[in-house]
Amino acid sequence: MAAGHSRRYGAADKRIARLPDGRRLLAATVTRAQEAFPLLRVVLREEDDPAALGLPRETPIIRAPRAERGLGASLADAIAAIAGDDALADTEAAAILLGDMPDIRLDTLQALQRLATRSGIVRPCHAGRPGHPVLFGRDFWPELAALDGDDGARDVIRRHRDGYREIAVEDPGVCRDIDVPAELAPYPDEAPPS
Repeated sequence: MAAGHSRRYGAADKRIARLPDGRRLLAATVTRAQEAFPLLRVVLREEDDPAALGLPRETPIIRAPRAERGLGASLADAIAAIAGDDALADTEAAAILLGDMPDIRLDTLQALQRLATRSGIVRPCHAGRPGHPVLFGRDFWPELAALDGDDGARDVIRRHRDGYREIAVEDPGVCRDIDVPAELAPYPDEAPPS
């Protein structure tokens, strides 16, 4: 998900902000996600130029025409697009990953992917805090496609507590998103993710 306007970040487009190692924020997040999820799709606003955001030309893009309405509307646009994509007809779950979370470890993403099912919702949790990505089984896609506004999928999770699992992980990256420029710095005493 990279269709937001990141107003807390300021006037600059945080998606092209440089990480301490020189990589651009969105491109680094997409590269990591694609290592675990080869059927990746990047959700952008209609006016976005993927190349200007540092994305390779071959990156599969979904446009979110209702991005101005908030994360829920963008998520609904994305889920409707993947639900109707014949190339994804056999896909059992979608991992909803925010474009400003470059520090999630590959082994965490792979472990979550292995736990995904058609009828479940899986979310990582670090030190008692729920994080991202959240993996929604295909059974929940119609509800996600009906979202609107900026609420995201919290209500879908609340309605389906019986199918929801939080998985404890030793990966602080699942809770670290970049909202302001100061958050671009690496964790203290920690090397960048490999």
